[in-house]
Amino acid sequence: MDSVYDQGAFFSQYAQMPRSREGLSAAGEWHQLKPLFPELRGKSVLDLGCGYGWHCQFAAQQGAAAVLGIDASRKMIEEAERRNAGHGIQYQVCGIDAYAYPENTWDCVLSNLVLHYISSLEPVFQKVYRTLKPGGVFLFNIEHPVFTAGVGQDWVYTADGKPQYWPIDQYFYPGERETHFLGCRVVKHHHTLTQILMGLLHSGFILEAVEEAEPPEEMMDRPGMADELRRPMMLLVKARKGTC
Repeated sequence: MDSVYDQGAFFSQYAQMPRSREGLSAAGEWHQLKPLFPELRGKSVLDLGCGYGWHCQFAAQQGAAAVLGIDASRKMIEEAERRNAGHGIQYQVCGIDAYAYPENTWDCVLSNLVLHYISSLEPVFQKVYRTLKPGGVFLFNIEHPVFTAGVGQDWVYTADGKPQYWPIDQYFYPGERETHFLGCRVVKHHHTLTQILMGLLHSGFILEAVEEAEPPEEMMDRPGMADELRRPMMLLVKARKGTC
């Protein structure tokens, strides 16, 4: 993950986001992501880019026997240990690229809004496939290619400030994108749908679900939520490792 998450000013702004303050209940995609989780009772779960550890806590509450959350940001891990510690949960400062991915170890690997910081997805997919047990599930949420290909990742507005349309440019040119998030320069990577989905298939996964996040209407009226939720922001994917 970009080291911007360890910068004090940025981290302070990030802490004010609804999903940072309130957890999964304030995440517009949660009502779609939650049903995609496999049965976790007695299972082992790896969270790649765990952030505050909300999903690690959820896995533990569902009865997971072992949960490991890794994140390249030390500040994120410190916050996860403060907010979402619990029996069976461990946290480690470690980037997605640096993790060892021991073979046939995890029943479920999760990644939430992190993979758009990775320049090349297929090597990560291959490592996740290796570390999953046969039949294990890879569940991830990535910024939607329509969002990462957007011009400035923002709407074109009318004169009175109303969103008019979402501009897209250079969709078929994957690679680095520089944007501004919470007042800071942030570097992300644009991946096309072909790269994401075919990368999984090339790595041996069986696709089980592909969903575009649509926040529930009742969340749109909550203070501070509209700006985040009205964007075409997230792609949810569930893939499984074969049993043979």
